[in-house]
Amino acid sequence: MQTQSIGYMNIPVPAGIDLKEEINKLRKEKNAVILAHYYQTAEIQDIADFVGDSLALAQWAAKTTADILVLCGVHFMGETAKILCPNKKVLVPDLNAGCSLADSCPASEFETFVKEHPGHTVISYVNTSAAVKALTDIVVTSTNARQIVESLPVDEKIIFGPDRNLGSYINSITGRNMLLWNGACHVHEQFSLEKILELKKQHPGAEVICHPECRKYIVEISDYVGSTAGLLKHVIKSSGKQFIVATESGVLHEMRKACPDKEFIPAPPNDSTCACNECNFMRLNTMEKLYNTLKYELPEIFVDEAIQQKAIRPIQRMLDISAQLGL
Repeated sequence: MQTQSIGYMNIPVPAGIDLKEEINKLRKEKNAVILAHYYQTAEIQDIADFVGDSLALAQWAAKTTADILVLCGVHFMGETAKILCPNKKVLVPDLNAGCSLADSCPASEFETFVKEHPGHTVISYVNTSAAVKALTDIVVTSTNARQIVESLPVDEKIIFGPDRNLGSYINSITGRNMLLWNGACHVHEQFSLEKILELKKQHPGAEVICHPECRKYIVEISDYVGSTAGLLKHVIKSSGKQFIVATESGVLHEMRKACPDKEFIPAPPNDSTCACNECNFMRLNTMEKLYNTLKYELPEIFVDEAIQQKAIRPIQRMLDISAQLGL
């Protein structure tokens, strides 16, 4: 067995190999499923058994009968799958695929924050480490955060972390006053208000749609605000023909597949050299790494058993509430 190198299987893929054919062959031989987030490259989305946002990936991982789960996303998604499926082998193509939002909330600092504010229900966004989830009462995603917060008594004191933008948005639409951890996603923080408004002038009939992890001034000028899956559902249902999309540009692939008659324009970041906004962590996963991951069954995700037993409770609570609410 080859050894793991620099976070992924750093082994050359044979020249001339048909990656799609070989990946399909390996997953059948090993009873493996490939789960991909909407922010993956188009070719990984197209070969995956299931493509979805964080909630959908967690729901799918919880019910699969496969022996091996290959999570094409970022590290915390692999951890979530392993927490839900401790007896299954969970693989990721590149362990270096981290998350700036999860990194903005170190478990030791979050634990201190929680202890400094006793009597609060702790709600953590799924974009967190397993150790942070273990400190949490309920995990949420952008798809179900509003509904889960509203399912709690109106006078309940709540800590919400780590995304301050999502937390602020939930506060604004629910009338709550949750105590927010000061974290953020580097992708959704970078959208340029000036450039989006300029695009709107160029395309006056276009709807501006954004993810609630965006800054408040982007949310305020948007025609629709929703989770990744919510944005996709919205453009399918909308009678509009043009959309300026303020989230990671990978989701445009699914939008274009679902609505080939509509135009999707990626909202640009502040960096003047870029026309779209990509997560550098998500894009670390490649077809070559996916092939090696299936072939050598590495890198594998492991979660400390004590943390797993604590973290499963808030994740399961999220899944249970989501099922009750029909999400």
